[in-house]
Amino acid sequence: MANLAGQSDALIFFLAVATTICFQVTSNFANDYGDGVKGTDGDDRIGPQRAIQSGALSTKELFAGIVISSGVSFLLTIYLVYVAFGLDSLLYVILFIGLGAFSIWAALKYTMGSSPYGYQGLGDLFVFLFFGLVAVLGTKFLYVKEIDPVDALPAITIGLLCVGVLNLNNLRDIVSDKNHGKNTLVVKMGFKNGKKYHVSLLVLSFLALVVFIGMQKAPMLYVVLMVFMPIFIHLVKVIKTTQPKDLDPELKKLALSTFALALGFYFAVNYFL
Repeated sequence: MANLAGQSDALIFFLAVATTICFQVTSNFANDYGDGVKGTDGDDRIGPQRAIQSGALSTKELFAGIVISSGVSFLLTIYLVYVAFGLDSLLYVILFIGLGAFSIWAALKYTMGSSPYGYQGLGDLFVFLFFGLVAVLGTKFLYVKEIDPVDALPAITIGLLCVGVLNLNNLRDIVSDKNHGKNTLVVKMGFKNGKKYHVSLLVLSFLALVVFIGMQKAPMLYVVLMVFMPIFIHLVKVIKTTQPKDLDPELKKLALSTFALALGFYFAVNYFL
């Protein structure tokens, strides 16, 4: 996004990627810990075993990992904000450090604590906000110090794809989640409606990107849409699937396709325009 505006900075890029990875690690650790101590990751869970579930780590060890990854995430956030804004733009510094702190809170509260929002069907909303709008729009702002309303379209694309990954996970785990009181949107709406919801997420993500590319008057950017070919093949598989456990292999496909889309967009902007 910043490259489209003619801005680039290698250090900001590196720090933004490192910070995002740390946020994701913190989220994964917290999710493992929260579901582990609540007993949600039982023998009926489908998919790879988690750290607590498998006994690879104790709850104490994993909690220590959460503390460390949260601390590293926050320190990286501070450094990233300093590099992007310096000390002259105090309002921006406070705003982005606040967003960093809120991101860490959101990562922890997904499954941890007495009232985690992931157990109340709010995980999709938070993923869309933080992995879509905040991640894409916030990163561009670090470079150019402004946001164009049209920038919301690729942010929506990435956000909906990330929600799709979460929804696919919830479709796979619908039985165990329901048995352990984890009331995800899929548990609330049922397996069939959850598949329809999944289709709408990915189709809307595609349409948002098509509209954005059309507004750029850069035909070569349409090559990025090729990444949606495996995504639509994935959709056909989801539509035809009747057993939640059969969706497990699709998780990696959708996650990798989302990453490929972001990577493809980056290279298209830098080498095709």
